[in-house]
Amino acid sequence: MEILRVENLTKVYGEGETQVKALNNVSFSVNEGEFVAIIGPSGSGKSTMLHMIGGVDRPTSGSVTIKNTNLYDLSETKLAIFRRREIGLIYQFYNLIPVLDVEENITLPLLLDNRKVDRERLKEIVHTLKLDGRLTHLPNQLSGGQQQRVSIGRALINNPAIMLADEPTGNLDRKTGTEILELLKYSNRKYNQTLIVITHDESIAAQADRIIAIEDGTITRNEVVRNQDSNGQNTSREVGR
Repeated sequence: MEILRVENLTKVYGEGETQVKALNNVSFSVNEGEFVAIIGPSGSGKSTMLHMIGGVDRPTSGSVTIKNTNLYDLSETKLAIFRRREIGLIYQFYNLIPVLDVEENITLPLLLDNRKVDRERLKEIVHTLKLDGRLTHLPNQLSGGQQQRVSIGRALINNPAIMLADEPTGNLDRKTGTEILELLKYSNRKYNQTLIVITHDESIAAQADRIIAIEDGTITRNEVVRNQDSNGQNTSREVGR
C-alpha cells in the first residue's frame, strides 16, 4: 500500500544569476513498511528533498502526500501537528534538548501534543534501544551512540507513518554506526515502520529494499534491490533505471 507520493517536487533558491535549483521536478512513491535509501554526492539535493518530505521546508512547486494528506495544503499549525504525529525525524547531530533528560527528550513529541505517554510503549522502546537505567541522564552525560538512540526513541514514540533519517551514522564510529543502522532496520521490521535514510555510504544503501540516487537535483536511479516473498522473507532483485 502506498504511503508516500512525491510529485514534481522542485525547490529553487535565489533569483537571477544566483538562482540554484536544488530539486528539479522529482517524482516517486514509497510503500508502507518499505526501507528506502536515498544516495548522492554532497550538494545533490538529497537532504533538501528529505526536508520537503518531512514538512520542515516548503517546496517551490510540487507536492508531498503522506497517508493521503498533501502536506503543503495544510496551514503551518496543522502541518506542525501532522509532522509530530506522522513523521519521525532523525538527524546526524541528534538535535536533543540539552536541559531535558532522556525520558523527556524521547517523550517530547507527546508532551508538545498534550498527549498522555503510553508507559508500556516507552518501556519497550527504551529496552529495545538499550537505554535502561539512562532515563534520568542529560544528553551531555551520554555517548554519541546513546544520544542517537535517544533521537531514534523520540522518532518512534508517536508510532509515526514514516521515519526519516538524515545521515544517522555519519557522526559515529563504524561499530556504533552499524548498531544504529541495525536498530533502524529492526524498528522497520518490528513496527512495519516506513524508513527513508539519506546516506552517502553505499554499504548502508545496499541493505535497503530500494535505492534512489540523486544528482544535480534529479533522480538518476530508482532501483529495487530487495523484495519480500510470500513468506515475508527478503529476496534480492534488480531492475533497470
